[in-house]
Amino acid sequence: MSTQMLIRIDDEVKNRLTKLARLEGKTTSEMVRELIEERIKERDIGAYVDDLWNRIGKKLKAKRVTPAAIEKAIKASRKNQG
Repeated sequence: MSTQMLIRIDDEVKNRLTKLARLEGKTTSEMVRELIEERIKERDIGAYVDDLWNRIGKKLKAKRVTPAAIEKAIKASRKNQG
């Protein structure tokens, strides 16, 4: 579901955005949506961490690493540090 959002920007900025959008074959709305999505991806550390854990989990599953093996590696690492 989409929601409409109204924003105010400087006329010059809007004109430059419109020209850039045309050059890329997009609408200004598409450009704004992409910019907002990119900014959120850059700043949303929680989503980044979740994605990282998911990627790590998939790699561990693919290699058939068990939770017991992970626990053992953590204990060994902590023992070597102390």
